[in-house]
Parts: sequence; structure tokens; C-alpha cells
Amino acid sequence: MSFRTIEWRDNSVIMIDQTRLPSEEVYNTYTDYKAVAEAIKGMVVRGAPAIGVAAAMGVALGCRDIIADTQESFFGQLEHICDTLARTRPTAVNLFWAIERMKRVADENRHKPLDKLKEILKAEAIRIEEEDLTICRNMGKWGATLIPQGATILTHCNAGGLATAGYGTALGVIRAAQEAGKNIQVFADETRPWLQGARLTAWELTRDGIPTTLISDNMAGFFMSRGEITCCVVGADRIAANGDTANKIGTYSVAVLAKENNIPFYVAAPVSTLDLSLSDGSQIPIEERPTSEVTHIKGIQIAPDDVKVRNPAFDVTPARYITAIITENGIVKGDFRSGLRKISAMP
Repeated sequence: MSFRTIEWRDNSVIMIDQTRLPSEEVYNTYTDYKAVAEAIKGMVVRGAPAIGVAAAMGVALGCRDIIADTQESFFGQLEHICDTLARTRPTAVNLFWAIERMKRVADENRHKPLDKLKEILKAEAIRIEEEDLTICRNMGKWGATLIPQGATILTHCNAGGLATAGYGTALGVIRAAQEAGKNIQVFADETRPWLQGARLTAWELTRDGIPTTLISDNMAGFFMSRGEITCCVVGADRIAANGDTANKIGTYSVAVLAKENNIPFYVAAPVSTLDLSLSDGSQIPIEERPTSEVTHIKGIQIAPDDVKVRNPAFDVTPARYITAIITENGIVKGDFRSGLRKISAMP
């Protein structure tokens, strides 16, 4: 891959601006946590694992700038930084996982001098990024075993290097299958209203030389019914204890169509995306985004002024439509509740 989604460099956070792809490849520099929070909220960085990395780095940036005479003052300011970042996007559990991990590390080292504690938090944020790269590659290796030779894979939204620290979850599976010499090709849903499939997935895969066909969201069933899709692989923003999975809006429709056409439907996500505190998908909070995302494309209005609009950013796919969940620790099929609990406990 010839781009970096997010990295810590020279005491700043560098992110590729995903709102400007594919026409411009621009990297923004962030030097304070509030700017990182706005980047998460504004979709400059998106995708559950990448949001988690960004949040961790935002915490490290914020803590670097804390001026405090006491541990109590430092930790009070840390809590405010974490609250600001946590309010950016409600659905992706990796955001909260990363914040809690940073808070836990801070607490474990609260007896150390503040300058040392700030360095420890910076190192932890960088470690989360590095771990994500390893996790995605391991997930890809597991997932590639499910992909047949010569498969045509349908994916929805962008779960690639742009949605992670690099390599990707669903696209990590696709990349690993390609690296294994499986001669695959991809159908990418455009993914309205943000067009992550058209702008981001197609951009990534064509740069990697993976044959990719872009289709609008309402074409998936047509190609499935004609036998042109071998399997579906998508990412996830939160997975409940029973396997119900929140992912980008439209994923549920793809899963239902895949079930109707006897096509395997796979979810690829790191263990950090599991939220075993939720018994099922009905408890997953669903973010609703501004109406202008539906009524406008690239600033051009496509709908009348007085029309009512709903804009949920995610939907929940019931576990009964999911063939398998692919993680860095292995593949879960069948009894998701038992399997996810077991795989989440693995080191």
C-alpha cells in the first residue's frame, strides 16, 4: 500500500483526508485533541479501527498539552479530553475501547512523574496503531481460507486500509486472498450517501491492482441473482454478544439478498469491535447524521428544499444472515454467542 491512513509523526497526528478522495490525496496535520475530535466527527478519518487509533492519538495529544501541578488536576483534564473524543460518533465501539484503554494505562502509571506519564500515553497510542496493522494481517490470513479460487467478492462501504491503520478488515481478507494467488475480483457497492465504496474502496483496490467493478447499491441483488457474486465480505462497527452486527447503512439489505441467493455473507472485524455487554443488536446505538448528506452530493442539491429526510449512518444485520465472523483470533460460525465469548478471551 502506498498511503498511510494515520500516523504519529513529530509529535503531531497525520491523517489522510478521506473527504477529499479520490480526486485529491491530502494529508492533514493535527496538533491538538479538539482538532482530532472534529476530524473524527467530520469523517476525515472513518472506519471503526481507524477511529479507535485516532481517538488514542487524540488522547495522547491532549495529555501532552496538559499543564498540571497535581495528579488530581492531570486526571481531571484527562477525563475532559476523553469525554470530548467519546462524543464524536456513537456507533463504532472501537472509539470507546481505545479511550478506555488509554485511561487504564494512565491509571496504571498514575504514580509516575507527569512528563513520564505523557510519554507512556504517546507510546501506547502508537502501539495501538502498530497492533492494528498486525491484527488486520492475521484477520486477512484467516479470512482468505474462506475465499474460493477465482471468487468474485461483493463488499459494501470501505473496510480497507483507509478504515484501519492499514491493510483493512474486509479488504484485508480480499488482499490476503489476492496474495495467496486466488485470482479474485471485487464488486464494490457505491455506498450512499457518503459513497465510501465509490470514493474509497474503488480507489484502494485499483491502486493495488485488484480487478474492481463499481456498482450502485441497488444493483447487488441483480448480480447475485445472475450468479455473478461468489461471496460477500464486509466490516463492522459493533458486534453484539449474539453476533448481530452494526455496519454501514445498507449492509442489512446486502445480507438479506445474499441469504435469498444462497451466497455466503462474512463479517471481518477485530476482537475490539465485539461488545459482549450488549445481548443483541437492538441495543446498539445508531448514529443519525445531517440531512444535507442525503439532499446534496459534493455541495450540489439533488432534492427539494421541503422534503423530509432520515439519515441513519448504520444498520444492524441479524446474526441469522451471517455465515461467519472473521477475527484476528480465528473464525466463528454457528453458535455466535459461545464462539464470540471464547474468541474474545484468547490472548
